[in-house]
Amino acid sequence: MAREVVMPKLGATMEEGIIVSWLVNDGEFIEEGDPIAEIQTDKIVLEVEAESSGHLLKKLYDAGSTVKVHEVIAYMGEENEAIEQTENFSESKDNKSEEVNEQEKVRKTPAANKLAKDNGVDLSLVSGTGPNSRVQKQDVENYLQQDTSKITPLAQKMVQDLKIDDKELIGSGQHGKITKKDVLSAVTKTTSAQERESSQLKKVPLKGMRKVIAERMSESYYTAPHVTLTTEINMTECVILRKQLLPVIEKETGYRLSYNDLIVKAVAHTLSKNKALNISLQNNEIYFYEEVNIGFAVSLDEGLVVPVIENTDQIGLAEIVKRSKEIVANIKNGKLSPEYFENGTFTISNLGMYAVDSFTPIINQPQSAILGVGRIVEKPVVKNGEVVINSMMQLSLSFDHRVIDGAPAAQFMTDLKENLENPFRMLV
Repeated sequence: MAREVVMPKLGATMEEGIIVSWLVNDGEFIEEGDPIAEIQTDKIVLEVEAESSGHLLKKLYDAGSTVKVHEVIAYMGEENEAIEQTENFSESKDNKSEEVNEQEKVRKTPAANKLAKDNGVDLSLVSGTGPNSRVQKQDVENYLQQDTSKITPLAQKMVQDLKIDDKELIGSGQHGKITKKDVLSAVTKTTSAQERESSQLKKVPLKGMRKVIAERMSESYYTAPHVTLTTEINMTECVILRKQLLPVIEKETGYRLSYNDLIVKAVAHTLSKNKALNISLQNNEIYFYEEVNIGFAVSLDEGLVVPVIENTDQIGLAEIVKRSKEIVANIKNGKLSPEYFENGTFTISNLGMYAVDSFTPIINQPQSAILGVGRIVEKPVVKNGEVVINSMMQLSLSFDHRVIDGAPAAQFMTDLKENLENPFRMLV
């Protein structure tokens, strides 16, 4: 009997993957363990391997297709074997999803959830008619019929931000309602028309890692209300401390201590005492994390990735240096192992190596906060009535205002400033 090849789930937050390329053609024989396709997910490109030997009977999706996890993407079996789909695979997965959703605050079927997302419907406003008040697809359709608005709230915000005339948009949602997809389509058409006006423009398809980054950044920006706080840090004591620790840590680890390592240590120490920022919002539930797992942005030619150092508050500075340098070296050599990018609870984006003083970082969802780090510059500072030259640095904290209030965010920044300006405190 033909065997199913499914889109693998390669992380706790992974919901779908992109088939970057097929490595075999229909009819070809594949040995167990041989790669079948390249899959792009959460900024990582990995190979899907054959779990048993056989012929690739049929590919169900073309390269570039986005597919939900656990969905069948191909069939394998004996040469020229007929494919008999004796059960509806997608339906069985939907049923499993429904069982998981029994524990969610808003119970809904996958079909209802997708329809709600596509049309910007808040499911907490929809009355469910299914078992245990589960929201069915028909419930969402009924809600949309009652809603006389011609544009979803998310699409309306995007129209305002992008300064688009919604009268020129054609809605593809229920009863002609304008959705996020319609706005993005209009923007794409406008951009394409502008590009056609200049034959000198270089055109590169938005695909692979760059496409995933674009989608996740857009989703974060239009889903989470971003608020950003900034503060200036006197890094003079950190500069002195780094000079003192350079030979010590290099002797122990073989790596040089960077300012980013000091900042990672300070953030982890501060976050362990400010747990109100070590949270995430998922499926209408707030997750409070006990572990402090710091992610730090790393630039590749294809875009940014965010590897994670787990239990960062529980390890010393030398171990932070060792782990971060080894992870970055592996990533630069193309070893994008999934475990490098899992379980992050807070992210640091450091542009201190560039001529950037401050910026507004976008939250790396499902996390709820991210810290932007600017360059260190020598500036005149007034101390005790005298002007002195100190090493100064600006920090920018963006946080999700749905789950984090301004006061705890400000307290975190205050404590972080205190720890960086007096780094010996991190040893207490």
